[in-house]
Amino acid sequence: MASSALYFADRAEAGKRLAEALVGYAGRTDVLVLALPRGGVPVAYEVARTLAVPMDLWLVRKLGVPGQEELAMGAIAGKDTRVLNRDIINVLNIDKTTIEAVIVKEQAELERRNRLYRQGRPSPDIEGKTIIIIDDGLATGATMRAAIASLRQAGAARIIAAVPVGAASTCGKVEQDADELVCLYTPEPFYGVGQWYDDFSQTSDESVLALLESAVKSQGGAATKPEKAV
Repeated sequence: MASSALYFADRAEAGKRLAEALVGYAGRTDVLVLALPRGGVPVAYEVARTLAVPMDLWLVRKLGVPGQEELAMGAIAGKDTRVLNRDIINVLNIDKTTIEAVIVKEQAELERRNRLYRQGRPSPDIEGKTIIIIDDGLATGATMRAAIASLRQAGAARIIAAVPVGAASTCGKVEQDADELVCLYTPEPFYGVGQWYDDFSQTSDESVLALLESAVKSQGGAATKPEKAV
C-alpha cells in the first residue's frame, strides 16, 4: 500500500481507479462486488461495471458515540454480528446500557435501509463466492470489520476488502481480518476520508437506489438468491 496525498475528484473516479487495482478479478463467475451503503455504492458501482461482475449491497451500521456520532465505537451487520472498538469505549468510559441503546437504534435503521434498498429483492448469495467488499475509505474501520465478520458467517470463500484511501493503522487491522486488502493510498497524517476527495457530498438514498437498479438490470439479477432478505 503506497502512501500519497493525492485527491480523488469524487467517489465515481475513485471507483474507476480502484478497479484498475482489481483487474485480476475481471469477468470471474465466482466474484461478487458488495458495497457498504451509502458512500461505498458509487465506488463499488464503477468497480463492478469495469470488472464486468455482479454488484449488490451489504448493510452495516456504524455505532456512533453519543454526541460524537462520527466517531465509531463499533458497528453492526445483520442481526447477529457486532464489532466493538474497545479502545474508544474504554477511553470515553461508555457503559453497556449506552452501547445497547445505540445498537437498538442502529438496528432499526439497518432494517429500514434493507426494506428501502432491496425493494423486495432477496439478499445476495454469499456462500462459496469471492467477495470484494467496498467502501469509500477506512477511518476507524469498524463498519468494514463488521462486514467482513458477517460475510465469514455467511460462508464467503474469500474476502477482499477494497477502498480508495485509508488510515494506515486501520488498514493494518482490516488486512488481518480480510483475505486481502486493496487500498490505493494511506496518507499520513490521515485526518479523515473526506479530506482526500474534492467532492465528498453525502450519497443520497435516491442515488443508492438508482445505482443498484442499474447494476441489477445489467447483471440480470445474478447476485441474488430466491429466499427472503434478512
